[in-house]
Amino acid sequence: MEIPLKPIGIIHTPYGKYAPYQPVESDTEDFFVEVDEAYAGGLAELEKFRYIYLLYYMDRVKKPLSMTVEPPWADGREVGLFASRSPARPNPIGLSIVRLLKVEGRTIHTSGLDVLDGTPLLDIKPYIRELDSKDDANYGWLDDLDDRDHLILHIRGIPHDH
Repeated sequence: MEIPLKPIGIIHTPYGKYAPYQPVESDTEDFFVEVDEAYAGGLAELEKFRYIYLLYYMDRVKKPLSMTVEPPWADGREVGLFASRSPARPNPIGLSIVRLLKVEGRTIHTSGLDVLDGTPLLDIKPYIRELDSKDDANYGWLDDLDDRDHLILHIRGIPHDH
């Protein structure tokens, strides 16, 4: 089965070759999304939301596909691809939750993004607190790690002393 997807815009970030593992909300660089003219009407009322999901196509992933991975911050632990946030996936679709700062015409200004400049945007969805926040969510296999709390600081991109 073929599933046709086409970009609805382009994501702009200061990152050319490398991006952080997760969005860093406190990043002060310029992050914005340009939505194609054909989809501009879909932005009506979006600015009323504080956070949005951005779904994008990770078009420059170079890592070979493997069903097991060693997350870089997990001290050599090997896990299944689908138990990881590895960008090397059968369908390299990325998902980021970002703070929506403002909408100007077809441009959405956001907080920090973990995306390379020029990444194709596939979709935008509003983040709704009662629907998207799960109070009973856990850390999965991360709970098994001795230095879980320290690793979570890395994952979240929070500056700290090692």
